[in-house]
Amino acid sequence: MDWQARYYPSDVFKTLLQKVDGLIAHERFVAPALVRDEVKAVGTAGLIGWADAHPGIFVPTADLFAEAQAIQNQFAGLRDPKAEYEEADAYVIALARIKKGIVLTQETAASEKHRPRRTHFIPDVCRELGVPCISFLGLMRREGWIL
Repeated sequence: MDWQARYYPSDVFKTLLQKVDGLIAHERFVAPALVRDEVKAVGTAGLIGWADAHPGIFVPTADLFAEAQAIQNQFAGLRDPKAEYEEADAYVIALARIKKGIVLTQETAASEKHRPRRTHFIPDVCRELGVPCISFLGLMRREGWIL
């Protein structure tokens, strides 16, 4: 959600968006449509604009619904009890499972948090389900990007 604003701002990491565009062009960078909804609800103006400019990366929720529901049922602690909208976390994991892809997240596991508000976060569920999960920095290293 905040990779551009908090971790890798485009004024410092000038070629990062070009590298991401390359992944998009090769259909290697996709996200559930619910991610776009979350971006619109809580994202920065820059991230909202970026998401709006890349509508083709968003996979319809209906395509992921059954798998996401199974994940939510198995890992009830993945849901944030205070969320005011349907969260995309289970859908992100479902998409990776269906496409045999890798989850990209800046979240950390519950065990790495001081007083976590939930029992499971994306890395926890990915680990238990055997779904590869990396950070944005991990993606850069995996792709061999030098920015």
